[in-house]
Amino acid sequence: MTATSAVFAVLVALWLGAMIPGPSFVLVARNAIGLSRRDGLATAFGMGVGGIFFGGVALAGLYTLLQTVEWLYIGLKVAGGVYLIYVAWKIWRGAGHPITVDATLTASRGSVRKSFWIGLSTQLSNPKTAIWYGSIFAALLPQHPPLWCYFVLPPLVFAIEFGWYTIVALCFSSKGPREVYLRAKKWIDRIAAAAIAALGLRLILNASKAGI
Repeated sequence: MTATSAVFAVLVALWLGAMIPGPSFVLVARNAIGLSRRDGLATAFGMGVGGIFFGGVALAGLYTLLQTVEWLYIGLKVAGGVYLIYVAWKIWRGAGHPITVDATLTASRGSVRKSFWIGLSTQLSNPKTAIWYGSIFAALLPQHPPLWCYFVLPPLVFAIEFGWYTIVALCFSSKGPREVYLRAKKWIDRIAAAAIAALGLRLILNASKAGI
């Protein structure tokens, strides 16, 4: 397989991985519906920046490092699980608070900035994402990729992550899904919180198990 073909295969694999529903999907959709389209896009942008980070460390040999240093892998899983449970608790706590969405208003700068940071921190806190990136890069790229791969892959990874979650944000920020959310905010938020907490708890409980 040529380096160009390998890069294309990596991008396809990452795109398919991004499409698997998880905490990132839930948060982008929730912010797009419950806050604003700009908040959803800011969250998506944070996911894209997180993808650049994972792409960079994967190129630097993250997969090999985590396979060699077991305690680091376990620590990442526990830390990621704790953070996801914290995010779930915040969502659950605010589930009963009504919100008013005015389509004529734009999201505040502080809100958009907060949405970006929660997108970035959620992406970086998920060790499964780190393992996915590392394993894909290790499996598909040559052992010594040509120099151009180090410059081309990170922005392409950003385009994959940001592109997919932008689609999610645009779809879920339309009028129909927003009205459904406002009518059933309490239960939608609690279902989202339960799903995120379950993923976090699963990471913690499986932290010491071998394999990826």
